[in-house]
Amino acid sequence: MNWIARLVARAIIGFARLLTGMQARWNGCIPSAAQRVYFANHSSHGDFVLIWGSLPPDLRPSTRPVAGADYWLKSPLRRFIGRDVFNALLIDRTGGRDGATDTPAADPVSQMKDALASGSSLIIFPEGTRNTTDARLLPFKSGIYHLARSCTGDTVDAPVEFVPVWIDNLNRVMPKGEIVPVPLLCTVTFGTPLTLARDEPKEAFLDRCRNGLLAIAPELDD
Repeated sequence: MNWIARLVARAIIGFARLLTGMQARWNGCIPSAAQRVYFANHSSHGDFVLIWGSLPPDLRPSTRPVAGADYWLKSPLRRFIGRDVFNALLIDRTGGRDGATDTPAADPVSQMKDALASGSSLIIFPEGTRNTTDARLLPFKSGIYHLARSCTGDTVDAPVEFVPVWIDNLNRVMPKGEIVPVPLLCTVTFGTPLTLARDEPKEAFLDRCRNGLLAIAPELDD
């Protein structure tokens, strides 16, 4: 990361802290250099900023948010923030073709697997899109299961930890369609790490991931 990108990263995190308070709560684990996939609920484009900014500074360079290329490549500014500031792994969510080579776009799970193989940790959102409904979570896409399968097996030295992360209140700070954010206290809660059990079915693993997230979500008001 060059000095301009580092300066912008500090400014973005500083602004996020000023706007949201950004309190990190390590309820089920502690910060660690162990390779991890942080998976979280998704309600705002700012979600990964809060997770990334809640990590200790020494863990941020090796932790890559996974984000949609269709959003983060729309303008030079977004491209700079996504690629240079946060080193995001930008994936094609459209199932289209590479405009430069006219070949099918890379498979997202393969891209994430390659990033893990290079030693990175990841931040992902298994709902696949922002949740603007009244439901606490949208149904999970199967990508998190296939990614976990690629991190499990006899050829893997140590299974990658999948850490649930619940972001609370950011959807109220940055409501969809609004331009001016509303200052509110936000918490980022890290739960107990999960690993895929040998021969565990897809639905069972997805249920465990959902339950791991819901276990650290704040109780709903009556």
